[in-house]
Amino acid sequence: MLEIKDLHVYYGAIHAVKGINVKVPKGKIITLVGANGAGKTTTLSCVAGLVKSKRGHVIYKGKDITNLSPHVINMQKIALVPEGRRIFPNLTVYENLMMGAYKRKDKEGIKEDLEWIFSLFPRLKERTNQLGGTLSGGEQQMLAISRALMSRPELIMMDEPSLGLAPVLVEEVFDVIKKINAEGTTVLLVEQNAVGALSISDFGYVLETGNIVLEGTGKELLENEDVKKAYLGI
Repeated sequence: MLEIKDLHVYYGAIHAVKGINVKVPKGKIITLVGANGAGKTTTLSCVAGLVKSKRGHVIYKGKDITNLSPHVINMQKIALVPEGRRIFPNLTVYENLMMGAYKRKDKEGIKEDLEWIFSLFPRLKERTNQLGGTLSGGEQQMLAISRALMSRPELIMMDEPSLGLAPVLVEEVFDVIKKINAEGTTVLLVEQNAVGALSISDFGYVLETGNIVLEGTGKELLENEDVKKAYLGI
């Protein structure tokens, strides 16, 4: 579904992503793991059109979308759940969700998706009219994921969805990612929580300073000695 080919991204003189190659097959969960500064967020931002690449290609369903505008990329049914949630604090939960659906005209479909989201996150239903900024960190993360889902994406990219959450909420977020995937949505996940992410992933890539240093199935990477030492604390 998505192929990143020889991608190079610079921030001024800093070479942040150094010619990486990533494949995201339809219907799978693919994870990028690595420490801070490895180039994970930059890679997602480049696919989403928020950061421009110097060299390389982003191919989505056979079409070159490299360096297109973010709104054009979003129209290809690609959604990004950004790091730090980035919800609208002065809008209600319902209004935040509707922002995710702002380009849709199918009222019945929007209503169905709302019900589905409320089944995934019952707490959001309880807080429909509450301002986003008054939600807890975990609830804001649920809202950020749900807002992206309201655009009915075929590919959803999530940047550190478990960051800063209590362990019980981390488990809930990973369970929801599996449910979203089971419904047919392809997932590209960026995570520092390597154990949680690789446990639910079909395939993963390990990034270090802009390079892919390891790749394999989630199970293979979890069992890899280098990954255990560097990311799993084993």
